Amino acid sequence: VQLQASGGGLVQPGGSLRLSCAASGSIFSINARGWYRQAPGKQRELVAAITSGGTNYAGSVKGRFTISRDNAKNTVYLRMNSLKPEDTAVYYCWASTRQYDSWGQGTQVTVSS
Repeated sequence: VQLQASGGGLVQPGGSLRLSCAASGSIFSINARGWYRQAPGKQRELVAAITSGGTNYAGSVKGRFTISRDNAKNTVYLRMNSLKPEDTAVYYCWASTRQYDSWGQGTQVTVSS
């Protein structure tokens, strides 16, 4: 599975961004998709995930971020509202199969005035 992420950028506190992650390859084998992020000096953390059973969010983003998918486009989105400076990080899209995990290239999200 190959993943292509897009949509990062610079935004002011309180602003919004939408990240996109398009998948190609063995789409049928994917069990879960989502987004991780890694801030400088911190470990990579799961932000949001989506499976056939539903969605899951990190506590720090619950109520502000929404993960969704368009199966026709093999694309997962992360809508980020009410952004805070602590949301600044490199965001990585992720897909999980039974055999392996795939990662997209990171996209930088910077929240600053």
